Amino acid sequence: MASNLLTDAALRRAKPTDKLQRLRDGDGLYLLLRPDGKRWWRFDYRYGGKDKTLSVGVYPDVTLARARQRADEIRQQLLDGIDPSIARKAKVTGVVAGEVSDSFEIIAREWHAGRAPTLSGNTSKNILLRLQNNAFPYIGQKSVRELRAPDVLDVLRRIEERGLGETARRVHQLIAQVMRYAVATGRADADPTPALRGALKPVMVRHHAAVIEPAELGAMLRAFDGYTGGVVVRTALQLQVMLFVRPGELRHMEWAELDLGGAQWRIPGEKMKMREPHIVPLPRQAVALLKDLQPFSCRSRYVFPSPRSKDRPMSENAVNVALRTLGYDRDTVTGHGFRATARTILDEKLRYRVEVIEMQLAHAVRDPLGRAYNRTKYLEERKDMMQAWADYLGKIRAGADAVNIWA
Repeated sequence: MASNLLTDAALRRAKPTDKLQRLRDGDGLYLLLRPDGKRWWRFDYRYGGKDKTLSVGVYPDVTLARARQRADEIRQQLLDGIDPSIARKAKVTGVVAGEVSDSFEIIAREWHAGRAPTLSGNTSKNILLRLQNNAFPYIGQKSVRELRAPDVLDVLRRIEERGLGETARRVHQLIAQVMRYAVATGRADADPTPALRGALKPVMVRHHAAVIEPAELGAMLRAFDGYTGGVVVRTALQLQVMLFVRPGELRHMEWAELDLGGAQWRIPGEKMKMREPHIVPLPRQAVALLKDLQPFSCRSRYVFPSPRSKDRPMSENAVNVALRTLGYDRDTVTGHGFRATARTILDEKLRYRVEVIEMQLAHAVRDPLGRAYNRTKYLEERKDMMQAWADYLGKIRAGADAVNIWA
């Protein structure tokens, strides 16, 4: 993102109008110019899934150079996993962030550091990431002596609202372990988590089994490469996980819907579950797979034609049958399950915004007024996400440790 867009001369020339103006310096920092002539530095950022704004000072008391310096300090706090607004409140009350020896985050990191030597590298990283992404933004600065069951339940409800019931269960377990450690070391009087038994929504048996762990997924991708049941089905397997569309949408893909030069697949509304047109940005790897497939299916309107008739798409069971042939039973993975795989990893490991993931999944995402978002909403961010996802798959397919690849 561009930064340092403003100059001192431009700030001096700026005149108030009858509307609120935002003179952007880039990367979150801007000058808010009010109709009454007052000028305030502001910094926009996102933390814990929420958009937030922090005051940086009044211009010209706080110069452009000083505002940039303060913005850099805020960005560093974000990189360190600290919410700048919470850090500021703590400083105002005389408590410097990171110096509260009995805060949940401090205790959790201490507990994790003690356990890390006994865990595999991936398990250790995943534990810390779950706490950083789901717990620290909401209860990290709270004293473990003051932590109550409703505080923990609020954390878990936020996770459930994202459709991640299994993640909520795991975070509940982690918070419980941290609190038992806090009690054992004399920093807390009681563990509030037992009171939450029965409070979480039951984790339903997955209707569409999915592989989530990177090592297992990498092994599966390598198995796809070795599939000998034909190039059409092999490519369908590879694209099912890479594009994470519904299986019916994939098998009905038509060459006329593809813009390989523009790296887009435009699915007509009549083919979509929600009956709305949908755009799938194609990562480089997907474009290459489709170009390689063209000589084998270009005589059909369908990208994945039936072996019995070029006028029909392949069977709705073709991908699942191929998975069974490769040794994966229906309790391990299904074609539809790759949507759950992508959703979980994009959220938990690559840390993309839930609304962007949901938009790419073609779920019913609506704006604050209840209106359905336009199909081009977040398109640039979705393009970036789809490429990052394909790159992630490539790395774990090669056997790399992909736990800490961020989008």
